[in-house]
Amino acid sequence: MSEGAPVEVRTVALRVGEAYVLRLTGRGARGYVWTWQVMGDADAVEVAEGPSGGAEAAPVLPGAPVERTYVVRGRCPGGRARIRFAQVRPPYPDEAPYDEFVLEVEVEAAD
Repeated sequence: MSEGAPVEVRTVALRVGEAYVLRLTGRGARGYVWTWQVMGDADAVEVAEGPSGGAEAAPVLPGAPVERTYVVRGRCPGGRARIRFAQVRPPYPDEAPYDEFVLEVEVEAAD
């Protein structure tokens, strides 16, 4: 991510138990991993790494970007959370993230 580049922000509304699948381009071959931090009502959502393709997935060439999947699930009605995803290199904690993405989630009551 170039310095001063805008961070993409997406807003979603989820019902309790409903899942939202987020796909982010990874650069694992270059040492980057996606991390996330939940702000606001941390109990309103659950975030987990999802499947990264099955046995039928095409082979990835060395150094090629790989899509990472994350599943965000609504947990508490009325909750609002802001999830900041940052692509970082763990050996360099003081280095700015390569890329960032923010997901704003509002959780509604189930029908």
